[in-house]
Amino acid sequence: MAARAMTALIECVPNVSEGRDQHVIQQLAEAVRHAGAELIDVHSDVDHHRSVFTILGAPEVVEGSVLALARLAVRLIDLTKHRGAHPRVGAIDVIPFVPLQRASMRDAIASAHRLGLVFAGECDVPVFFYGEAAARRDRRELPAVRTGGFEQLAERLCAPGWRPDAGPATPHPTAGATVVGARHPLVAFNAVLDSTDVAVANAIARAIRESSGGLPAVRAMGLWLASRGLAQVSMNLLDYRRTAPRVVARRIETEARRLGVRVREYELVGCASAETFEAWPDTLAPVAGLKPTQLLDPWIFAAAS
Repeated sequence: MAARAMTALIECVPNVSEGRDQHVIQQLAEAVRHAGAELIDVHSDVDHHRSVFTILGAPEVVEGSVLALARLAVRLIDLTKHRGAHPRVGAIDVIPFVPLQRASMRDAIASAHRLGLVFAGECDVPVFFYGEAAARRDRRELPAVRTGGFEQLAERLCAPGWRPDAGPATPHPTAGATVVGARHPLVAFNAVLDSTDVAVANAIARAIRESSGGLPAVRAMGLWLASRGLAQVSMNLLDYRRTAPRVVARRIETEARRLGVRVREYELVGCASAETFEAWPDTLAPVAGLKPTQLLDPWIFAAAS
């Protein structure tokens, strides 16, 4: 990444409901690059049927690139034909903005609101604001907005109190709805079990997630990886400084042993700061396939230069 002066650096991590068609994924990536932002990582998963794009730049540049990606996703992705392990309500499912170098949460919220309003108006897609950008308290948490998925979206939009924050009050016929927000950095982190039993993955997820009395700031669910014939614990660590990945991994491996299975490997989805995985203990299963480009620190340093 070329060094440049900028007043603020924003990260955006759009999650798109396409993880199998590489031609579509490449078109989406090119749309981001052509609009001018730095695309530093694309993580695609055939079982989740989902791709996570990590985009950096000045707020206005990132907004333009994300809008280009979102427009194209609406054109290319048909959710009526989509089946994947990960919950989703939209072709471009969730668009979180994250403040980094010299940016405030206010900057991220402003980007979320601008992007959401323009996208909803141009593409006729209902938009819900979540996280720090939420317009309503009951829409602050992403799982609450995404309940029922695309299949139940039309019914949900008819329910009292579920009119979208922007766009039409009916789903886009093939692109559903999009959830746009602002949040602090999180770590999307998966544990692949040496087991075919999704019930075991769900039991581990219940043991570690905060909502079930587990670890603070941890969300988790069990999923089936059809392409690998294995179960997975899929996680979002909402505050990795409060509950670090290695703390979560130790708890997972303790629960796994109790249930008679082991963790084959972990994986990082998207990007994180270097400190997140420094000196990963040899006593834990490895973090597989971690690329240098997934560490945000060099990008932030170059942007600040």
